[in-house]
Amino acid sequence: MIPAAFDYRRADGLDDVLAALATDAPVTLLAGGQSLLPLLKLRLAEVGTLLDIGRIPELHGVRVRDEGGIAIGATTTWNEILEDPLVAAHAPLLRQVVAGIGDVQVRNRGTIGGSVAHADPAADIVPALLALDATIALRSATSRRAGPADGFFRGPFETVRRSDELIVEIRIPALPAGAGGAWEAVSQPASGWSIAAAAAVLAVSDGRISHARVALGGAGECGVRAKAVEAALVDRPATPETLTAAASAATEGIAVQGDLHADAAYRTSVARVVVRRALEAARARAAG
Repeated sequence: MIPAAFDYRRADGLDDVLAALATDAPVTLLAGGQSLLPLLKLRLAEVGTLLDIGRIPELHGVRVRDEGGIAIGATTTWNEILEDPLVAAHAPLLRQVVAGIGDVQVRNRGTIGGSVAHADPAADIVPALLALDATIALRSATSRRAGPADGFFRGPFETVRRSDELIVEIRIPALPAGAGGAWEAVSQPASGWSIAAAAAVLAVSDGRISHARVALGGAGECGVRAKAVEAALVDRPATPETLTAAASAATEGIAVQGDLHADAAYRTSVARVVVRRALEAARARAAG
């Protein structure tokens, strides 16, 4: 199909974008376009003005933060994240997830900020950011704010970002000492989207789990922390029995969704499996 008519403009800089978002004009931002352009082509979405933000230097690249950890600019592509040495050193879990996103073409064009803003319930990046305790930084023409990824996603394709705000970077704090992270997913073969996926970060001290972050994607209306699993892990012995028992609570408190690819019962079963596998792999990578 052919998209409905729209105006296209390339942003002159960050101030230009923020000024455009501050108006009542129908402006839609274009970063990598890997989610938006197919929707336009199928006429599942229409836009007034498409504002291209893909070449704004302030929104691009990876840097080390003074507070520790790293910050990733919103328009940094998946492939750039995959190849960046700072990401490899500070957030290897992120590289593991990004390596499985789309194909080469998608990874060369798709951006982390675009995926976060789109908030697809099956987006693999969301549980990874939740497990890494990431923070989402936003700016408008009149304000700046940053908040945890946990709470940023409200439902399918819905976040707490206001219409006048732009995601400028994703901040990932330093991991606890000796922590290990892992990612596991079971995907729908034709599309590659996850039926259920899990990200886990564990730290172990004196044989006991001192830190646990576990998040699920694909199972509910949005990516979500599996807090019942975390509660069953912290200050427990880092044994296979502990991990298996905790994984059984993978979907506790989560409204698991059914669709044409998997009903709720099957997706619940898959979620428990991927959580257990992610916990086992994270434990194997954790020191202590």
